[in-house]
Amino acid sequence: MQFDFDEVIDRRNTNCVKWDMLEPIYGVSPDDGISMWVADMDFKAPPVVNAALHAAIDHGVHGYFGDDRAYKQAIINWMKTHHNWEVEPDWISTTHGLVAAVGTCLQAYSEPGDGVILFTPVYHAFAKMIRANGRTIVESRLINDDGRYRMDLEALAAQLTGREKIVILCSPHNPGGRVWSREELQGLAAFCTDHDLILVSDEVHHDLVFPGETHTVMANAAPDCVDRLVMLTASSKTFNLAGGMTGNAIIPDTAMRERFTAVHLAAGASPNRFGMLMATVAYSQGLPWLKALLGYLGETKRLFDDGMNAIPGVRSMTLDATYLAWVDFSGTGMDAAEFTSRVEKTAKVVGNHGSTFGSGGEDFLRFNLAMPRKQVLEAVDRIQAAFADLQ
Repeated sequence: MQFDFDEVIDRRNTNCVKWDMLEPIYGVSPDDGISMWVADMDFKAPPVVNAALHAAIDHGVHGYFGDDRAYKQAIINWMKTHHNWEVEPDWISTTHGLVAAVGTCLQAYSEPGDGVILFTPVYHAFAKMIRANGRTIVESRLINDDGRYRMDLEALAAQLTGREKIVILCSPHNPGGRVWSREELQGLAAFCTDHDLILVSDEVHHDLVFPGETHTVMANAAPDCVDRLVMLTASSKTFNLAGGMTGNAIIPDTAMRERFTAVHLAAGASPNRFGMLMATVAYSQGLPWLKALLGYLGETKRLFDDGMNAIPGVRSMTLDATYLAWVDFSGTGMDAAEFTSRVEKTAKVVGNHGSTFGSGGEDFLRFNLAMPRKQVLEAVDRIQAAFADLQ
């Protein structure tokens, strides 16, 4: 089966954050701008998913969702087949997306004022949720080792005050696309055990791994750590189903699971039937689409990196995983205001501002590459022109 990732789909005026909020937030018109900030794809979802949604619409009754056995079995089968991870049905709690799941974890495993450790720069929503829940952000800055991030647990140990309760890991890492090695994951798990920290492993990008790299789920890397582990997974990034707002907290330990469930139930949360349907079908039948997607993205990121790295002083991190390019402008000698203005105002290309990802992100912009390749190449051409005086 062929999938047309080159098709340009006009998402303007469809209540699309990525395009319809471009001008209100960044001052760039979607009519001539290129939107590369929000982390969803400009590709159609797998045809099998859209067919299932059409069937549901044709049925015409859209009531409460029940009987989640097929849904949970699809998750179990996917994790076993693609991650060699044995999951039990009772471990799975369905959440209204993974950002909401992070909030539930904060309330279940910490108190207001407690410290929550982030390896920065990292996905900006983590910090927003920590602040919104009255917890304290503890930044452990990643070491940029010649364009590849690594954790500094020795430095982190020296920072601890005793008020820290939770570590949130992004695995694979966003931004930077780093796939952590099994040894690194084991080291972090041991650190959490030694310092009595809950470990929340957000693995929403774990299916978007490029050839030559192997993602290890934290539950497999450190099975001795499951008494303090929450695994967050979803089909949303894998199959471009973010609008379904459906994720999973997979918690092997009974006591940990009970604490999470108590907060989850107190919020009155219940699943979205369309999100559950999409996830079930995607996990059961979406593999051919995913394989084609990864091949397409692999070539796109190669061309993007080549084009950005041709600009003097600009370096795009090599992605092990994700479709989110992390580009370092520090070599240009410009401050963030200047290089961002050149990209946004001159080139009319919009990526995420690196400073929103926390300490260590100030010299970067993040660009979403999950769009038709000709649009990515147009963005590269525009950015090269905006920095032509450096040639």
